[in-house]
Amino acid sequence: MAKVPGAVMAAGGLVGGYGVARWTRRRELGGAVLAVAGVAAAREWRERAGGVTAGALSAAYVAAFAGSHPLAKKVGAWPAVFGVAGAVALTSWAVADRRG
Repeated sequence: MAKVPGAVMAAGGLVGGYGVARWTRRRELGGAVLAVAGVAAAREWRERAGGVTAGALSAAYVAAFAGSHPLAKKVGAWPAVFGVAGAVALTSWAVADRRG
């Protein structure tokens, strides 16, 4: 079975977490999606690139989530989420996923 790249999991977690929170109006459900995808991505990053890299990419994931909030005030919610998801996915691919 083919593995899902960490970039896909991370981007999916950011977009999916926001989507779930918005459509269900339950922020905790969106947070759960965000957390599960983040843990899955971190496991993939650790397998592909080691613990230090996984820690750095996990920090970038959390920073992207936090940074999407003030960015949303400037560009709108969905553009902010897609922007930070793309940035995390690109970083993940460049640092960890293209190795595998």
